[in-house]
Amino acid sequence: MSDAEEQEYEEEQPEEEEAAEEEEAPEEPEPVAEREEERPKPSRPVVPPLIPPKIPEGERVDFDDIHRKRMEKDLLELQTLIDVHFEQRKKEEEELVALKERIERRRAERAEQQRFRTEKERERQAKLAEEKMRKEEEEAKKRAEDDAKKKKVLSNMGAHFGGYLVKAEQKRGKRQTGREMKQRILSERKKPLNIDHMGEDQLREFHSRCLNQGFLTPGLGPLTKERKEGEGPGTVGLDPPAGVGEV
Repeated sequence: MSDAEEQEYEEEQPEEEEAAEEEEAPEEPEPVAEREEERPKPSRPVVPPLIPPKIPEGERVDFDDIHRKRMEKDLLELQTLIDVHFEQRKKEEEELVALKERIERRRAERAEQQRFRTEKERERQAKLAEEKMRKEEEEAKKRAEDDAKKKKVLSNMGAHFGGYLVKAEQKRGKRQTGREMKQRILSERKKPLNIDHMGEDQLREFHSRCLNQGFLTPGLGPLTKERKEGEGPGTVGLDPPAGVGEV
């Protein structure tokens, strides 16, 4: 150690001792009135005094050795921190690699499961298609058999009932029109008048009754025996009143 450093160290030592004595000295009690009047001062953090290590008398201190030891200690702590950091880093990298491997393995498993499911679905669709085709073939075969049976039955019925069908067709004949049907119905409803047994009074009464019921048109004159066959517009296609023609 140089002389200048020793002199500075000796100057710092009495100053630190004086500061320690001032702190250790008991404070004088202040009056109560002054304490109340004084404003509270903000508290400052108490910094412990820097006390240099005690140097045994009669021995020479090697500050270079102390500095070297401190540097070695700091270096050792730094090296320890570095080792801990790298160990932690290595551990994290190993965990990351394990995580990646697990992800890849899980992805491969899921791909395998998806492939297996796809194959199962393809097989199921193929089975459904085969089942559908088989059912369609069975239905077509059944329909063909039913058609063959129906044709056979119809052919047998045609052999037995062919004559009857021909007769029914002949009997039915040509289809009539509306006008022809009306004329046929009117001709069936038309009946001859039977007034040969009536006298003049009965004929007049019958004539008036036909006029009242609308069977005759006014202005045709009295009904005579010459018109008993229904000649004229008043008797064509009409039924005689009730009681006419009865003896």
